[in-house]
Formats: sequence, C-alpha cells, structure tokens
Amino acid sequence: MEKFKKLMAVAMASLMAAASLTACSSSESASSAAEKSAESGSEASSGSTVKEGEEIYFLNFKPEIADQYKAIAEDYEKETGIKVNVQTAASGTYEATLKSEIAKADPPTIFQINGPIGYSNWKDYCADLKDTKLYSYLTDQSLAVTDGDGVYGIPYSMEGYGLIYNNAIMQKYFALSDKGTSFSSVDDIDNFEKLKSVAEDMTKHKDELGIKGVFASTSLTPGEDWRWQTHLLNIPMYYEFRDEDMDANTVTTGVAANEIKFTYAKNFKNIFDLYLNNSTTAKTLLGSKSVDDSMSEFALGQCAMVQNGEWAWSQISKVEGNVVKESDIKMMPIYTGVDGEEKNGICVGTENYFAINKKVSASKQQASADFLNWLFSSEKGKDYVLNKLGFIAPFNTFSDSERPSDPLSKEVLNWMAKDGKTSIPWTFECFPSQNFKDAVGAALLEYAQGGKDWDNVQNTVITTWKSEKAASAAS
Repeated sequence: MEKFKKLMAVAMASLMAAASLTACSSSESASSAAEKSAESGSEASSGSTVKEGEEIYFLNFKPEIADQYKAIAEDYEKETGIKVNVQTAASGTYEATLKSEIAKADPPTIFQINGPIGYSNWKDYCADLKDTKLYSYLTDQSLAVTDGDGVYGIPYSMEGYGLIYNNAIMQKYFALSDKGTSFSSVDDIDNFEKLKSVAEDMTKHKDELGIKGVFASTSLTPGEDWRWQTHLLNIPMYYEFRDEDMDANTVTTGVAANEIKFTYAKNFKNIFDLYLNNSTTAKTLLGSKSVDDSMSEFALGQCAMVQNGEWAWSQISKVEGNVVKESDIKMMPIYTGVDGEEKNGICVGTENYFAINKKVSASKQQASADFLNWLFSSEKGKDYVLNKLGFIAPFNTFSDSERPSDPLSKEVLNWMAKDGKTSIPWTFECFPSQNFKDAVGAALLEYAQGGKDWDNVQNTVITTWKSEKAASAAS
C-alpha cells in the first residue's frame, strides 16, 4: 500500500502529460512502423502521415464524455485535415461493442482495455508501446499493462470515486435544532455507523431539507448498474485480497484467484441497504433507473448524496435547471463497516488504458499516435483535457498549474493528498469478465425488488467468479 500511496502523490504532483506516441505492428518496432507510414502516406500539418482516404477510428469507453470527444475530433480535423471517427459504446457494452467493431473492414485504430483482464482478451490486437515517448513519461511505469518485455496498454487518467455530496444540504441538516445526531459537519463522518446514523436521520427530516431522499436512485437497469456490480463491489474484494497478502498488489492477487470467499459480503450489504432504504426512489422502481436519472436528481437538489466519480461533473454541469453550486460539490469515502476504515480515503485508480490496433496499417497506427499526442500536448488539446475531460493523468510533462479545475477532480486530488488516509485501489480490474459483473448486477436487482434474498447475491458472486475463471482457463 505504501507503493500505491507514493504513486498517488507522484500522480498528483505531475499531472497531464503530453506524449509523442508511435505504435508498432506485431513484427515491427515503433520506429520501423513510423518509417513505413512516412514512405506510404501523405503528410498532414500535424506531421502525421496517412494514406488518402484513411481516417482514425477511436472507440470511446465513457458515454458521459462522448460529446466532448466529438468536439475534440472536429477541432482536430479542422487543424490537421485528418478525420477522427469517434464512436462511443453504450454503458456496460464496451467489450461486446469492441468485439463487433474490431472484426469489421475498418476496425478501431485506438481502443481501450481495462487492465490485465482486458489485455488478456485483446492481446492479439495490442501493439507493443514500450519504445514510445508516452510510456517513458509515466511517473510510475508499473502502472502500464505489460506482458514479458512488452508494453501493451498505457494509462492516461487517474480517477477517483466515492460519495459525492451537496454540502449546502448537509449544512442545512447539521443546523437543524431537532436533529438526532451530535455531528456538526461532514468531517465528523469517518465510518459506516456514523454515516448510517446521519443518513437515516436525514430521511426523517427530508421534508425540512427539501429533498426526496438522501441518496440518488440506485440505478439497476442492465448496463446502468456498473456503480454497484463493479465500483461498489471493488471495496469488499479489495479487503479480501488485501487480507490474503498485505504486501501484494490486490489486482495481481485477484487475477490469480480462481475462487473467492466474498468475506466482506456483510459490509457490501451494509452500504447497499443504506442506499436502498434512504433513496429518492422506491426499491421496486430501481430496475428502470439510469445513471443519468441519478445524476439529474443530484443536480436538481432532490437528494444529498450520490455514489460516483469525478467524471460525473460533465453530467451534473449540463443538467438543465442545475441548482448545485460548484463550491458545494464535495466527496467523501464509501464506508461499509470494516475495522479501521477511518483511515481510508476514496477509491483511486484507472481502467483507462490506450491501446493501438497493431492489425491496422502502419500509417493508421502513426496517425492514431499523432492524434493522442495532439490531445495531450497542444494548447487546444490540453484545454479539452483539463477543462472538458477533466483527466488526472499520471505523466510528468505538464506543470503543476495545469490541473483539472472542476470541483470533483479537485476533490480527488485533495483526498489523494490527505495525510493519514490510504486510497483504496481499483481492484475491480481483476474481475473475471463482463458476464460476472452482469450476473452480480442482475442478482442485486432481484434483491432490491424483493424477488431473492441476500444469500442469492452472495452465492452469485462466489459461483459466477469460479465459473467465469474456469471458462477463461479453458478458452
């Protein structure tokens, strides 16, 4: 964990790197791929070389920043003459969409993998990036996805998630003369029991507070349930793998685990029940709720809290009728009742790794690399990265002053820098498959609607992990 904390400190101090990235095909070095591209293509103003009629195809992972990437592509084409075709997979469908798109005559030239598990699925398409400048700029090269001597995925954004809260509503609660707790600020909340007592008391006073519920809707529509079957499940699995080897990377431990015990299932249930029982929406209706619904409820002041990450600012800020002031948007850790959780921070990590398709032409590889370079190095590109995408990148070429300015990114940086707090790493990169996540999401929906009891959720997590691991080993 000390290594992880050091990484977080370095990532905070050295943000937003520009890179000059050159990808290579399976049988070529990066430099030879670029040379072939230069010989066969026509040079654009950016220095990129592409054959006439060729274009970059970027398959985006995050629907919440689809509009921003479209605008980036338009500006890049205006500046360089090179077209960037941005397509965005629907929420929860990236792996399936990539599988379909990569088999087409014009497949993605830039795509994303979600760590070691993602690489194992797509290693036949990932160019080796070990000789690229982008890789050399990483503040901690152990963050990259590697295989032997090769580097096949480069992270471009550190992210964080927790409980986002509207401090104006929280302060209104703390000022109540008849509140049932003794707390005077959110700083007093540092474990699950305290969070539970505040949330339940706020529910009793929801009319006085002008809210429909303490927590935004627990979105459980299939494809919209990633906050629970991935991000929330990350916390108990982190603790389980940490207990197995305190000194090991929990992702590495999880990748090696063919079976799990779901040791901290009770803690998962603690926080999930708290969400359900103090929500803006009845449990029976949660199967129709989306992430957008949840974020709209928060933006419109209908709830005090919502579980999400710093990327949610792009959603909150564009909700028509948004009433939440930037200065009131804060974040705190997700508490579940584990001993010692008072020392924990928010969940920090990444599932965002750029990969370049080694099966496309060398000129397309080079053009794709140049686009990424422009995004992270040009003035216009950096403006998008900092002010529209809000990335916190783990590179060393941008100055300390070039940090994301939105309120949630600032909160992530603040939590990463807090003394005495340990960030919880994104252990969910080791989850065996999308099928596993979807099965857990379906079980959570059945539980929320009253169709199945909690034992079904526990059994689903344990048995589906084992079966998906077995299926992966057999393939």
